Amino acid sequence: MNIETFISNIVASSVEALYGKVEPSQLQIQKTRKEFEGDYTLVTFPLLKMSRKSPEMTATEIGEHVVANNQQISSFNVIKGFLNLVISPAFWAERFAEVASDEEFGQAAPSGRTIMIEYSSPNTNKPLHLGHIRNNLLGYSVAQILKANGHNVIKVNLVNDRGIHICKSMLAWQLYGGGETPASSGMKGDHLVGKYYVEFDKHYKAEVKELVAGGMSEDEAKKQAPIMLKAQEMLRKWEAKDAEVYELWQTMNGWVYDGFDVTYKAMGVDFDKVYYESQTYLLGKSLVQDGLDKGVFFRKEDNSVWIDLEADGLDQKLLLRGDGTSVYMTQDLGTALSRFEENKLDDMIYVVGNEQNYHFQVLKLVLKKLGYEWSDNIYHLSYGMVELPEGKMKSREGTVVDADDLIEDMVATAREMSEELGKLDGCTKEEADAVCTMVGLGALKYFILKVDPKKTMLFDPRESIDFNGNTGPFIQYTHARICSILRKADEAGIDYKSHGCTELLGEEIELIKSLADFPNVVAAAGENFAPSMIAAYAYDLAKTFNGYYHDHSILREENEEVRRMRLMLSAQIARVISRAMKLLGIDVPQRM
Repeated sequence: MNIETFISNIVASSVEALYGKVEPSQLQIQKTRKEFEGDYTLVTFPLLKMSRKSPEMTATEIGEHVVANNQQISSFNVIKGFLNLVISPAFWAERFAEVASDEEFGQAAPSGRTIMIEYSSPNTNKPLHLGHIRNNLLGYSVAQILKANGHNVIKVNLVNDRGIHICKSMLAWQLYGGGETPASSGMKGDHLVGKYYVEFDKHYKAEVKELVAGGMSEDEAKKQAPIMLKAQEMLRKWEAKDAEVYELWQTMNGWVYDGFDVTYKAMGVDFDKVYYESQTYLLGKSLVQDGLDKGVFFRKEDNSVWIDLEADGLDQKLLLRGDGTSVYMTQDLGTALSRFEENKLDDMIYVVGNEQNYHFQVLKLVLKKLGYEWSDNIYHLSYGMVELPEGKMKSREGTVVDADDLIEDMVATAREMSEELGKLDGCTKEEADAVCTMVGLGALKYFILKVDPKKTMLFDPRESIDFNGNTGPFIQYTHARICSILRKADEAGIDYKSHGCTELLGEEIELIKSLADFPNVVAAAGENFAPSMIAAYAYDLAKTFNGYYHDHSILREENEEVRRMRLMLSAQIARVISRAMKLLGIDVPQRM
C-alpha cells in the first residue's frame, strides 16, 4: 500500500463531505515534523475559501470527520492551520505484515522504459584513479536504483581509446621504453602505460623550458616542442591506419584493458556493453558532414568545422580540426546517435565530472539543431571532484591516488581496525579475509555515495572505517549483529516466521514506519539519480534499530509472542538494510 496515497484519499473524502469537491492541488499533505505528534500533516490554508472558516476551525472539523470515519486514524491535533493525523498501531501492524510477506519488497513493477547509463569512460593512457572510483560507484549505484524502479537499464562504458593523449603514452614508450612489457616489468598493464604518460610530460616540459630559454614565447614553445609534434604526427598516422602505429596502439590498449578488468572486478562494477571511441568517431564525422550539408555547421579557412552557438548564449564550438582529425564532440555525436537508434532508448544518462558541464550542454544543443528530438532525453549526471586531505590530484604529474592502491589500502585499514576492536575474533582466516574485503570496500563505497554527487568531496580513508559513525562499516556491523541474534534464535528452535498481533511499542512503530517507507525512498532516489538518499535511509534505519536494541530485550524477552514479533521485526530490518546497501553496490556480512 502507498501510505501517502491512502492518507490523501481519506482526507479528500472528508474535505468533500464537509465542503464540496476538492482539487488534488489543494491537498497539501506531508510527513509530520519530528517535533510534533503525528504521522502526516494537512496544510489547511488552500482550503479556507471552501470552508469559509478560520484555519484552526477548518483543521479541527476535518480532523474530527477523518477520525470518526476511518478506524486507521486514531487521533489528531491542530497547531494553527496544520492538522496532524496520528495513524493507529493496528494500521502499522498491517503494514508490517505486508512488508514481511512481500518477497520483492522495494522492487517496483516494470515501467516499460529503457534507460542507458554510461559511466567509467576511462582513457587508455593511465590507470583508474580516485576520481574514476567516484564515477564508477555513482554510475553503478544509479543503475541498480533505476532497475529497482522497474526500468530496463543498459550499463555501458565508453573507452577513450584514441586521441592525442594515447599517442603521448605510445610515443614515450617507443622512445624510452626499451621494449618493456607488463610481463617483463611485473606491472599491471594500465600502470605501465600510465608510467609512459608521465614520462612524456616530463620530457615535454624539459623541451618547452629549453625553447623558452632560447628566446621563444611559452605559448609557441608548447606548440613547437619536438616531442609534441611527433605525437601529433602519430595521431595523423593512426587515423590513416598506418600499420606500425596501429599495431602498437592495439598492443598497448590490450595491456590497459587487462589492467582495467582487474580493477573493475575489485570495485564490484560491471557493464552490459563497452563502446570504443575508435569505432564511433567515423560516424561522428559523417554527422559533421550532415551538419555542413544542412548549413548548421560552417568551415573556416584552415578547413576546420565549427558551429556558432552565440545566439544561444554560448560560443563557437569546434567539431573537426583543420587536419581532419576529430575532437571529443565529434565522437560523442556519433556515439549518441548509434545508441538511440540501436537500443530505442527513452533516456540516456552520462555520468561525467562537472568540468564537462559545458560539453554536454553543447552536445544536446548540437543534436537538437541537427533535428534529433531525442536530445531532450539526454541527461548529464554531473559530479564534483574528490579531493584528499593533501589536496588535488594531477595524472600527468603522477600525483594521482591510484584506484588499485586505494582499494588495497582500504582492505588493510579495515583489517587493522577490525582486529583492534575484536571484530574478527572467532573467525577463520577465510572468514576474516572476506569480512575485511567487504568492510574495506563497503567503507569506500558508502563514504563516497553518501555525499550528494554535485558536491566536491574530501575523502579521508580512516574516517570512512569508523564503526560508530555514519559509515558503511557501522551499517554492515548492524546487519551482522541482527544475523547473530537470528542465528541464536534458530539454534534455540524459536519460530519467528509468524506471530500473533501484539501491542506495538512506539519505537517498534517507528521502525515499521521506516521499513514501509523504503519503496518511497527508492522511487525518490531514482527520480533524482541520488544514491545519497539510499545511504541516508540505510544509516537512519541502522541507527534506529541500534537504539531499540540497546533499550529492549529481543531474545531474552519473556513474553513468547512479543519475542517472536521482535525477532521477525529484526529479520525484516536486516533484509531491508541488505537491499538498500545492495543498491549502493555494497555487500553486508552475516558475521562480524
